[in-house]
Amino acid sequence: MTLLHDDRLFPADPVTRGIARRLYATIRDLPIISPHGHTDPRWFAEDQPFPDPATLLVKPDHYIFRMLYSQGVRLEQLGIPRKDGGAIETDPRAVWRLFAKHWYLFRGTPTRLWFEHALSSVFGINERLSPENADRIYDRIAEKLDEPELRPRALFERFRIEAISTTEGALDDLKWHDMIKASGWGGKVVTAYRPDSVVDPEFEGFAANIEQFGALTGEDVASWSGYLAAHRQRRDYFRQRGATSSDHGHATARTANLSKADAKALFAKVVAGPVSADEADLFRGQMLTEMAKMSLDDGLVLQIHPGSSRNHNASLFEHFGRDMGADIPRQTDYVTALKPLLDAVGNEPNLTVIAFTLDETSYSRELAPLAGHYPALKLGPGWWFLDAPEAMLRFRELTTETAGFYNTVGFNDDTRAYLSIPARHDVARRCDCTYLAKLVAEHRLDEDEAAEVAHDLAYRLAKEAYRL
Repeated sequence: MTLLHDDRLFPADPVTRGIARRLYATIRDLPIISPHGHTDPRWFAEDQPFPDPATLLVKPDHYIFRMLYSQGVRLEQLGIPRKDGGAIETDPRAVWRLFAKHWYLFRGTPTRLWFEHALSSVFGINERLSPENADRIYDRIAEKLDEPELRPRALFERFRIEAISTTEGALDDLKWHDMIKASGWGGKVVTAYRPDSVVDPEFEGFAANIEQFGALTGEDVASWSGYLAAHRQRRDYFRQRGATSSDHGHATARTANLSKADAKALFAKVVAGPVSADEADLFRGQMLTEMAKMSLDDGLVLQIHPGSSRNHNASLFEHFGRDMGADIPRQTDYVTALKPLLDAVGNEPNLTVIAFTLDETSYSRELAPLAGHYPALKLGPGWWFLDAPEAMLRFRELTTETAGFYNTVGFNDDTRAYLSIPARHDVARRCDCTYLAKLVAEHRLDEDEAAEVAHDLAYRLAKEAYRL
């Protein structure tokens, strides 16, 4: 039995499938550029063995535990820590057995593709997980995790990762990145500047975060000029640790370009608090434009991840905190929302603003026409709920006509689950080859051109767009 069919995700039509196979053969072994994600830099700093299969494969992956939660499995049963320190399952084998019992829930999902790719390619396991074999597979993985070849740095090299970017908040001391650099290890692990906690007035603990921001930078963050200076200082601190991008996870894509006087007045309201929901959104929008202007000076790529109603489950947020799989996509306006930023900096050829979306209806109507015009704007790949084979094909179908391939930035895996990185890139490469094979079969693209595009989508565009 094999978990991974050689032709997975390729077209059923034999002629087109043959073209897809040939294209994929030219890119399957390219190095991985992972320009945006949420792996823990501590893994690479300490290079310690992963503790157990459940901690490695189940607990960090919100794609997994959100599905289990939807079927009545409590997060406590999966060993997910509570904010109040309440009782949780501490036996990783029990967590694994529960996961195996519910494995059928993942039929047809990308999570199954990623997980089984890891089982087969990393651990040599080629049988489908079930309650009957759960203990045996657990023991096999646990045994392998003790081997030096399964430590984070060894896997980095085994996966052919050329560069990976983690994501840290503006208040992070980046000590793990400093440790990586001091170790002399040659793996390229960089950070990305995520200032949401000191930019979003609705972020929990915002006032205390601003106070810490000032203490950390020595700037007068009660003043508008001092607050902006603090961001410049932190951005430079991140850049010194390899950062090539900033990232902004706002609820909307709203941007603003207020006069200095109006921006100063809005900031005064924000730090005095509380402000209305509209004022909070306006401030976030103003800060996106401010960050874009700073990018003109320091070269950081600006990533905008809007359209997610984050932490939608209030009870889960109260008891477990952020990023527990309860994000829900929402309709997003880009034409009106991005105009102030694009009016200010959209015509700058040396600036890169990467816009992501969770609203597929905006691809052909808004995002592709915008990226197909403004030199500064590029389209990010599908993320979160759109990080799936069908959605990847829809992305190409809806954007290529207007934006082409070269106003997009390749693929990024955006994952917390380390072992899913090569699997996710493999899925993206296969889907892109499937799309390109169709163009070749329809005589809309020559096969040598398709091979060049496949290489660019898998490797070159991400490397260049993120300046890695």
